[in-house]
This record gives sequence, structure tokens and C-alpha cells, in this order.
Amino acid sequence: MSKTYSLEELAGSVQAWCEGHRLVPANGQSAEKITERTIRYYRTIGLLDAPAGAYLRCFTEKHRLQLLAVRLYQALGLPLRKIREELYGQSEAMLRELIRRPARREARPSAAFEPGPAGEQWSVVPLTDEFLLVSRQGRSLPPGVLLKLREALGQPQSKPSTDVRKN
Repeated sequence: MSKTYSLEELAGSVQAWCEGHRLVPANGQSAEKITERTIRYYRTIGLLDAPAGAYLRCFTEKHRLQLLAVRLYQALGLPLRKIREELYGQSEAMLRELIRRPARREARPSAAFEPGPAGEQWSVVPLTDEFLLVSRQGRSLPPGVLLKLREALGQPQSKPSTDVRKN
């Protein structure tokens, strides 16, 4: 029989994985911590499959994988609406593959979500389809500076910053 989680255990498991991989949502679009309330909200908007019971010990490994996938996409700056489209109907095997090796997307750089050397907190900001801005100290630039860099590289339209933190 597969492992089941209570709501509290599920939140703790996902949060521990995210912290171990230093994975945080980009642009402050979501709280850095996964809470029971966050899980309930994600279920309400269709990001998670329905639990098997009344929120007691009714969450499965697939629910955990769905939450990890949501966090990966949030770290890449995708809005919840787009994340829901990406994850809808995904099997447990597909979710495992996504988490093991995130698929390349046009709107984000490819990144392996594995911890890096201690003391480094990388951030990556796509400037254009060709150029990325990388900081090994996790620093980001103000939006006005990013806009000027994009203009200098021949991309005058303003793209939202998709800051991907990696260690």
C-alpha cells in the first residue's frame, strides 16, 4: 500500500523538499512556505486532485508530487492558471519525471533542481530568448535596470522577471 499523508504531514514533506532544494516562488507571487491553508486553496482552484477522504489521512504520493510540480513552476514565474493547464491530467509517473528533470519551456531557462555548494544561492533571470543574467549570490536587479538591459539587447518590450533560484 502506498504512503498516505495527513494535511499537516503533506505540507511538511513538501516544505522540507523545497527547503532542501532551496526552491522558492519567483517574484513573491506566493508565500515561501507551503501551509495547510495553501494546500486547501490549491485544491479549491484545481491544482490538486481531490483527496480520498475528509482531509484526515487521505493524501497520497501523487498529491505530494503535484505540489512539488506546482512549486517548480512557481519558481519559474508561471502563474497558477498556467500551472493548472500544465499539470491537468498528469499521471504520477509524468509528475515524477517532471520533478526529476524539469521540461524545457520557452518562457524559462532549463534548470536541474538540486542543491549546490554551501554558501551559493544562484538566481537566473532571462533577459531575452538568447541571454540570461546569472548571480551566484542570489541578487536581483531592479525592474528598471532589467528593462534597460533588455532594450540594449534588442528586446524593448518589458518581460516579467522570472527569477529561478538554484544552488
